[in-house]
Amino acid sequence: MAGPVGADPIRAHLLHVRMDDFDYELPAERIAQRPADRRDASRLLVVDRDAGSWTDARFEGITERLRPGDLLVVNETEVFPARLAARRSSGATVEILLVRPRDGEDPEAAEGLEWDAWARPGRNARPGETLALFDRGGSPAPGARVEILDRLESGGRRVRLDVPGDPWTWIEAHGHVPLPPYIDRPDEPQDRERYQTVYARHRGAVAAPTAGLHFTPELLERLAAAGVARAAVTLHVGPGTFRPVKAENAEDHRMEAEWYRVGPEATAALAATRAAGGRVVAVGTTVVRTLESAARRWEADPVPVEGWTDLFILPGHEFRWVDALLTNFHLPRSTLLLLVSAFAGRDLVLGAYRHAVHAGYRFYSYGDAMLVV
Repeated sequence: MAGPVGADPIRAHLLHVRMDDFDYELPAERIAQRPADRRDASRLLVVDRDAGSWTDARFEGITERLRPGDLLVVNETEVFPARLAARRSSGATVEILLVRPRDGEDPEAAEGLEWDAWARPGRNARPGETLALFDRGGSPAPGARVEILDRLESGGRRVRLDVPGDPWTWIEAHGHVPLPPYIDRPDEPQDRERYQTVYARHRGAVAAPTAGLHFTPELLERLAAAGVARAAVTLHVGPGTFRPVKAENAEDHRMEAEWYRVGPEATAALAATRAAGGRVVAVGTTVVRTLESAARRWEADPVPVEGWTDLFILPGHEFRWVDALLTNFHLPRSTLLLLVSAFAGRDLVLGAYRHAVHAGYRFYSYGDAMLVV
């Protein structure tokens, strides 16, 4: 069986972390419902850890914030249209969110017939039932069904697709973009392009590594011309990235495992950057988790590695391979806010967030960015 049964036994040293200390007020109008007109037209809040201060900037000027010898590490995972519309024989509608295929650890190599999934509402997806599938326009998809096989311990479902032809081709043609729950609208044609980084290559994510959404090919070329190198890793982002921590104490929360890979080109670039005294700049929290997970399997210099990680980064974590972090703004009481606070300090991060709210920054997946240096 594919999945987190093979998760790395890697856990950060857990301090006693109260989730009430990682909450903040956010007006609903600050949550970006659509992307900026241009990817690099977003705002950028530059946070200086040493000075304990922040500066308002524009993302298109990020070349001024990075320097020759820096290594920009990006996540090349590709979001696939994982949301399927289904209907019971009674006429009740069900949304099926495909999470991970069960016939291979790496989604790119999986056949895609049997899946771990989430069903909403779950009461309309009972084991033993077969539901009809619909296309993106809301019409019945001929010969396409999904069988609910079993309940998962997580509350999800194990399902099997019965569709004409190749399952991945069918999903690509008929699935919906898995926009996060705080985007309060149906997916639109532009989301197929904009809820995806320009360097996405490896199919398997159900959520975008959103810090990378701001880059354009032209901006990446300008960074390269300025002496900023780029390396790529992969972590297939799961729906757990949007899960709030409901426990009172963070150490009682369990992360959902995600599959990652750090290949030979990335490890060579990391080693060369560290040897030359350059900074490793992680583009997004998914890259942080990838590098910090891999580092716990490296005895000395970086080597290629892949597998499952459930690494939970909390305040008190010792960062080994990340010197600077580019990230979007994150949900209150979330694992991602904890990670950023572990990197930059809770008081500095929450102070920067309060400034961003007051200054009209746009939050979350389609929102503005923050660079912690």
